[in-house]
Amino acid sequence: MELSTEMSMAPLANCRKRKCPPPGLGDIHEDMLECVLARLPPASFFRLRAVCREWRAAAASPTFLDACARVPSRDPWFLMLSERSRPTVAFDAGERSWNPCRPAPGSMPVAASGGLVLYRAPATGALSVSNPLTGASRALPTPPHGQDVPQLHAISMYGSPYRVALFTGEVPDLSMTVFDSSKDSWEPPLVLSRRHDASYADAPAQGGRADDTVYFLSKSGDVVATNMQRSASKQYSSVVVPSERGAGDAVAYFLSHSGTVVACDTASRTFAELPRILPVHFEYSIDVVACNGAAYAVVLSEYLDTASLRVWHFADGAWRQVAAMPPAMSHGFYGKKADINCVGHGDRVMVCVSSGDVNGCFMCDVGSDHWEELPKCINGDGEVNEFLAAFSFEPRVEIDV
Repeated sequence: MELSTEMSMAPLANCRKRKCPPPGLGDIHEDMLECVLARLPPASFFRLRAVCREWRAAAASPTFLDACARVPSRDPWFLMLSERSRPTVAFDAGERSWNPCRPAPGSMPVAASGGLVLYRAPATGALSVSNPLTGASRALPTPPHGQDVPQLHAISMYGSPYRVALFTGEVPDLSMTVFDSSKDSWEPPLVLSRRHDASYADAPAQGGRADDTVYFLSKSGDVVATNMQRSASKQYSSVVVPSERGAGDAVAYFLSHSGTVVACDTASRTFAELPRILPVHFEYSIDVVACNGAAYAVVLSEYLDTASLRVWHFADGAWRQVAAMPPAMSHGFYGKKADINCVGHGDRVMVCVSSGDVNGCFMCDVGSDHWEELPKCINGDGEVNEFLAAFSFEPRVEIDV
């Protein structure tokens, strides 16, 4: 009895329990893993691709791209432009970080829509569309009037499938040519007519044509001309808001050479000049932005020995202030002859302020009127990148050109 008891207990004494490893991401089904990766911020996903081959292979999986497309929206990225030829970077508004992008080589961004950016080659005028997140790009066909567009004034990109509109001529003789990506072709040029129901008393600048140049003396004694001097990075800049007519049409806003805001309705083929925010003899910097389906004007001006940066919205025939940078922040621009270039996305407006003495990028939440300065972008040489302008896009790895 004792022997049998010892024999029966022996196996139990020599037996050891095995510890099961805790479940991890490697145990998740492939479809579930792709859904998890698709919900990550784009910058985080690109960093985590190096974890294993399976995660890297997911980037090219059709089911992963479908999962990305089901994500309703993503925080915008702002593609930054600089005078120096440095690696292109974008500011991630959600992660508040600087990330590398893949620009179209030899071209300058001129417009953006959704997750795509439109580029134009300065030397040839050739247009191309690119996804700055993946680097995928395609060249657009040559417009009907050739690469050398006569008196090209502004370029817009809007809709899904995307459209590209070229606005040529001078106010009041404006024309529009539209490229439809769903048809992969350009439409014939169309002449825009002035809206007769949108006549404003001061739209033609103090008498004469809207683009007539007026000269005056500034407070410092300098001779100043009223014609608009756009930086090369935003030479053909415009913003787009949905048209009231719908059907994929839009209203494009851009600045005339005299500094007035011009609104072109692609549905009705009409345009209107909005009244000036400040008198023609004021010296100021202005840009237009689009936020939440509405157009705004951002104005940097000097008055009573200080500088102010304000956001204006046009409604019911008049401009109304909706946001203003705190005086303690804007006073630093006084006497600097600074230029502003702005871009909007959702509730956000990014303002790039640049001059020989000051440079900075600021973000404004239009709804709450909250302002903040963005963190500095330090390059590989330990220097601070100075940016002149930006274009906003939604980082989407699944969008094809």
